[in-house]
Amino acid sequence: MNGNGNRDVEVVVVGGGYGGVTAANRLARRDGVSVTLVNPRPDFVERIRLHQLVTGSDDAVVGFDEVLGGNVRLVVDTATRIDAAERRVSLAGGGTLPYDYLVYAVGSGASGPGVPGAAEFAHAVSDLEGAQRLRSVLAATPASDPVTVVGSGPTGLETAAELAELGRKVTLVCGDVVGPSLHARVRRPVARRLAELGVTVLEGPRARVTEVTRDGVRLDDGRELPSTVTIWTAGFRVPDLAARSGLRTDTEGRLVTDATLTSVDDVRIVAAGDAAVMTDRPFRMSCQAAVQLGPAAADTILRRIAGKKAAAVRMFFAGQCLSLGRDEGVTQFSYPNDKVNALSISGRPAAGVKEIACRFTLDKLVSGARKAGSRASRASRGQGGPSRSALDQWAGRR
Repeated sequence: MNGNGNRDVEVVVVGGGYGGVTAANRLARRDGVSVTLVNPRPDFVERIRLHQLVTGSDDAVVGFDEVLGGNVRLVVDTATRIDAAERRVSLAGGGTLPYDYLVYAVGSGASGPGVPGAAEFAHAVSDLEGAQRLRSVLAATPASDPVTVVGSGPTGLETAAELAELGRKVTLVCGDVVGPSLHARVRRPVARRLAELGVTVLEGPRARVTEVTRDGVRLDDGRELPSTVTIWTAGFRVPDLAARSGLRTDTEGRLVTDATLTSVDDVRIVAAGDAAVMTDRPFRMSCQAAVQLGPAAADTILRRIAGKKAAAVRMFFAGQCLSLGRDEGVTQFSYPNDKVNALSISGRPAAGVKEIACRFTLDKLVSGARKAGSRASRASRGQGGPSRSALDQWAGRR
C-alpha cells in the first residue's frame, strides 16, 4: 500500500540490461509504483566491455547493488512466458509474478550462424557466459596458434584488435567489407590500425565462412584457413519470449510496438532495448539506443498511470565508438537519425572517447540507482533472489 492507502501499481521489468535497468530506476522514483526486475544473472553485465573480458583487461560485471535502485526488487530467475490476459509472468523456477504493467527488455545475444559446424566449434562474445568460456579456451591455447574472428561489425573489430594487441595471430573474415556500419572514409583508419596490429583481413563477396571445423574454417571461395579458435561475431538474435507468449513479433522475433514503445497487442506491455522494434521507426540494436529506450518506456507507463496520453519516442544518435586495442580506436560520428557521416576521430584520442563513453554509461546507471531509493529497502534481495516464501507472500498482496 502507498501513503494514501491505495495498492501500488505493480510493474515487472523482464531483463536487466541497459534498457531494463534504466527503465526500472526511472519507474522506482515514482511514489505508488512498485518495481520488480527479473534477470537470469545476479549481476549486471557491461556488454560493451565483453571483448575486454576475453583478454582480461576488464571483468565486464558490476553488482546490481551499484546500478539498481534500492526501491527495485530483484528476482534472479528467467521469464518463460508472459500471460497477457492474466497479467502474469511465469518463471523457470516455478513461480509467477503478477503485474499491472510490464517492461519487455530481454535484450539480444549471438545469432545462430546457420553454418555447418559453427554451433559446435565457434565461440561467441556477445553474452557473459560465452565470453567467459572463450577466455578459458584462449588461456589454454598457445599464443602462436591461429585465431579467426568471423564478422567485422563493432564486436568483431574490437575482439580482433584486442586479441592481436596481445600478440595473437588473428584473421578477420569480413564478408564484403571491413566495418560495414562505418562510412567508407572511416574504414580507412580502421584498416590501418588492424594492419599495424598484424591482423589478416579478408574482404570481398566470397570471403564468407561456409563451414567451421574443429581446427579451421572454409570460405565461399574454397579457401581453407587453419583456426585453433574460431570466434563468431556476425549478427544478433533476440530471445523468443514474446513469440512464445503469443505476442506479435517481426521476422527476427522482436516484439512489435508503436511509436510509444507499446506492444501493438497489449497497452500494458511496453518495450525497451534490442528485443523490440517500432514498426515505423526501426532502430539499431545498441547500448546507445537502450539507454534512451529504457527511460522512454518508463515514461510511457508513468503517463498512462497518471491518465495522460503517452508521447512518441524521440531517438538521438551521436555515432559509434570503437576500441582497437587498449591504446587506439575510432569514433564514427553520425547524424541524429543514426546515418553515419565522414567525420571521425582516430588513434589514441578515439580510445579515450570510447573509454569515456563506457564510464559515462555506467555512471548514469549508478546515478539512476541513487535516485531510485536507498539500499536499506533491499532486505529481500540476495544473490539468489527472494526466497519462495517471500515471493509468494509478495504475489499474494494482489
